[in-house]
Amino acid sequence: MSRFPTDKHFASWAALCPGNNETGGKRKSGKTRKGNMALKAALTQAATSASRTKGTYFNTMYHRLAARRGKKKAIVAVAHAILVVIYHMLKEDSSYRDLGVNHYDEINRQATVKHSVKRLESMGFKVTIEPAA
Repeated sequence: MSRFPTDKHFASWAALCPGNNETGGKRKSGKTRKGNMALKAALTQAATSASRTKGTYFNTMYHRLAARRGKKKAIVAVAHAILVVIYHMLKEDSSYRDLGVNHYDEINRQATVKHSVKRLESMGFKVTIEPAA
C-alpha cells in the first residue's frame, strides 16, 4: 500500500470518492468516475451485503445515510467506507474491528441526549434527565 500515501488517494484511484463539481457557489452533479469497474462492482456488492447485516457499523451507517440521501448514494458511501477500512487493514497489517451500532451515538453523547429530549418534548412529554446509578 506504499503506492498510495493516504486512504483518500486509494479511494480516488478506485474511483469511489464523491465528485466535486461546483461553480459560482452552485453544487452540480457529484457523480463518481468510472474507474476500475470490477473493483467498484465488488465493493458495492459487499456494501449491499454489509448494509443488510444486523448489528454492525455499516448497517447503521447505511440506514442513517439512506434516510437523507437515498439508497444508491448510501450504498456508494458504505462501499467507500469499506475501501478505507481495507486500506488501513493492509497498511497497518491489522484485523477488522467493527465500531458497533452505537458508534454515532457515542461520538457526541450530549448532542444525542439533547436531540432525544427535544423530540420527546415536541410529542408532548415532560422530560427530566438523571444519570444512571
